[in-house]
Amino acid sequence: MTLKNEEILDLLSGMEAESKAIKEEVIRICWYMRGGINYDQAMMLSKTEREIVAKLIKENLETTKNTKLPFF
Repeated sequence: MTLKNEEILDLLSGMEAESKAIKEEVIRICWYMRGGINYDQAMMLSKTEREIVAKLIKENLETTKNTKLPFF
């Protein structure tokens, strides 16, 4: 595959943005899990697993909100 310099820069820029988004998602998961999973473990999760954990966190936040139980 042959790419022009601009195309390579665009590709690298996209990869950098995706990498940052994954790191932010993993750090958010670690924060919500309150020590239940550390950063290294969370980084080993697949995209599907991160989506499942994020869904669980969202559901638990909604439950906490609806039941008016303390969260923080």
